[in-house]
Amino acid sequence: MKSALFRRVPADPPHLKVSHEGQTFKVALKRRPTAKRITLRVSHATGEVVLTIPERTDVGLAQKFADSHSEWIASRLAKVPDRVLFETGALVPLRGVPHRIVHWSSIRGVTQATRDGAGEPIIAVAGDAAHVARRVRDFLEAEAKRDFAVAVKKHTAQLGIPAKRITVRDTKSRWGSCSANGALNFSWRLIMAPPFVLDYLAAHEVAHLRELNHSQRFWKITYQLCPRTDEAEAWLKTYGSALHRIG
Repeated sequence: MKSALFRRVPADPPHLKVSHEGQTFKVALKRRPTAKRITLRVSHATGEVVLTIPERTDVGLAQKFADSHSEWIASRLAKVPDRVLFETGALVPLRGVPHRIVHWSSIRGVTQATRDGAGEPIIAVAGDAAHVARRVRDFLEAEAKRDFAVAVKKHTAQLGIPAKRITVRDTKSRWGSCSANGALNFSWRLIMAPPFVLDYLAAHEVAHLRELNHSQRFWKITYQLCPRTDEAEAWLKTYGSALHRIG
C-alpha cells in the first residue's frame, strides 16, 4: 500500500500530436487547477494550438478530445496568415510603412532605415548574411525603445508623474503594462504599427501611473493624453494580431 501511495505520477507531455488528412499538428497541453472543462483554442496571432485541461483530467481523454477536433484545428490553422521572416527581400512595416530588407554589405556596419536607388524605403543590413534576422530584430527593438521613450516623456510631462523605467519585450498577451511601482513595459512590435498606435499605447500605460485600473477616471485621462484612442484601439483589433506573424 505504501509503495502505491508514493508512486510517481508521470509528467504530462508538453505537446500532443493530432493528425488530419495527412497533416500532423502539435497541440500544447496546459493543465490548470482552475479549469472546469477541456478547452481548445488556436491563436490567430501566433498559430499556436493550446489544449487546456482540468487538474484531474486524464491525458488519454485529452488526446481523444484533441483528435475529435482535428478538422476544426486544421480549418483554424488554414486561416492563420503566413509568417513573414526577417530575411533579405521580405517586406516589413516600420512605423506603418512597408520596408524591404536589403543585405547591402558583408562588412559589419549599422542597420538603418533608408531608401534605395529608386527611392523605395528599405532596412539596410550589413555584416554576415547569416545574422540578418537578428540584426533586423535588434534594430526594430532599439527603434521601439527610442519611440516609446519620446512618447512616454511627452505624456508624463502632461500628467506630471514620471515613469520609473521603460522596457520593450516580445509580449504575447498584452501590448503594454504598468507595474505598481511605475515601471512601464511595451511590445517592441508596436514599432511596426502606425505612429499614432504606439503613441496611444504610451498614453494608455502612462495613464495607469495615476489610475492603476480601467475605471472611467482612467479612460478620461487616456483620452486627454491621446485623442486618437478609439482609432488606435480599432487598428489593433483589426491588424494587431498580424504583427505577431512577423519575424
